[in-house]
This record gives sequence, structure tokens and C-alpha cells, in this order.
Amino acid sequence: MVKFLKPNKAVLLLLLQGRFTGRKAVIVKAFDEGTRDRPYGHCLVAGIAKYPSKVIRKDSAKKSRVKAFIKLVNYQHVMPTRYSLDVGHKEVATVDALQSRDKTVTAAREIKAKLEARFKSSKNRCFFTKLRF
Repeated sequence: MVKFLKPNKAVLLLLLQGRFTGRKAVIVKAFDEGTRDRPYGHCLVAGIAKYPSKVIRKDSAKKSRVKAFIKLVNYQHVMPTRYSLDVGHKEVATVDALQSRDKTVTAAREIKAKLEARFKSSKNRCFFTKLRF
């Protein structure tokens, strides 16, 4: 199989199936050959479950909140885009973080903090806007 989704490049993805359909995510780790549990090509992604709201007043801090998720996704269920994003979440989101609920929640919180910092710095606006379809 051709390696078209590389985790080092931090390609922005759109999820096509499941609970987070239409959400944007970034590849954390790719499993091109699959694993024993999942014998197909898949990847570990981290993305935005709830996008930030539009800020009308300057002092509203609640509007810049982001909700994050971590998930293993089949390659058939993602669509890569031409955009890239590097948040530095590779140390936080690992496959071990998905083993228990507590680890998943703590990893999602750390990713949420990094995404909120990126949003407040006004970089990668395309990642933090909802898809309109």
C-alpha cells in the first residue's frame, strides 16, 4: 500500500464515517499494515469534537473553548486535505491512551489545551471553522 497519509506531515483530515462525521482531525500515528487487533490500514487521529463559537464581544472567553477527541480510524473513512497543522500532540495522544477511559480523558484534555492555545494565537483558521454542507 502506498503511504499517502504521513504522521510527520500533520495532514488535516475530514472524517467521513462514525460519530465524528464531518469533523476535522490530524494524524498522530499511522498503521499502514495494520495490527493484530485491526488487520487493515488505520491511523490514530486527534481532532475537534466541538468547534469554537463566533466571538462577538472581546471579553467573552467561553466562546473560544474547544472540545477534542482521540480515535482510531480506518483509512477508508478519512479524506485528506491540502492543509497541514502541527500542534505538537504526538507525545500526548498514544495508542496506550485509548486503553482506559481515564487515560483517554486526560489525553483529550491536554490536546484541548494545545488546540485552544493554537486557536487564540489565530493560526490555522481553516482547522477551527465548521464545515458548511
